Amino acid sequence: MPLNIPILLTWLRIILIPLLIAIYYVPESWVQFVGRDLAATVVFLVAAVTDWLDGYLARRWQQTSAFGAFLDPVADKLMVAAALIVLVQLGRLDAILAAIIIGREITISALREWMAQIGAHRSIAVSMIGKIKTTAQMMAIPFLLYYAPLDGFDVFQAGTWLIYIAAVLTLWSMGYYMRMAWPHLIEEDKKALAARPTAAPTRRRRAADCAPGIDRFR
Repeated sequence: MPLNIPILLTWLRIILIPLLIAIYYVPESWVQFVGRDLAATVVFLVAAVTDWLDGYLARRWQQTSAFGAFLDPVADKLMVAAALIVLVQLGRLDAILAAIIIGREITISALREWMAQIGAHRSIAVSMIGKIKTTAQMMAIPFLLYYAPLDGFDVFQAGTWLIYIAAVLTLWSMGYYMRMAWPHLIEEDKKALAARPTAAPTRRRRAADCAPGIDRFR
């Protein structure tokens, strides 16, 4: 496993996941000086910054690696999933929206893995719709975590609208990726069918062979 600053930042993002969850379970006196919501918001924002920073540094310092390419999206999806589950637990997010977003991530991850196996991963490269979805999602989650109004600005309402937008774009982008991958799915299906061994045709017995009488022995 390569070990460099970009990968360490990715590991930091993974370490922050249990911290984000623990904030709402530890005694309140432990986070009394900032409050649970602000502490959780700060943790999530730090994770979001490391998400941008590790990719930027890896490209700038030419420290990209196969392990980093694997670990980075895993860390992102785990952090988002953990935050959404916490928000559902707090009653600030509908479970249906969380299921849509998490389900889409699982589906597209599996689709990308399969497309990579057949050498067609470029067919489902990240689209602009996916980037807008991610932006809306990464803005919505800290708003929903912070929850309280801020100088007259309804933070929770803004986060609610953003997460609905993210959910709609989630379905849209999933449909887009599936449409891009569909021709490859059909093609691989045809190849699999063509590769199957065909069963030998069953020889039909002649009617005369089955008829009783001496004609059978002529």
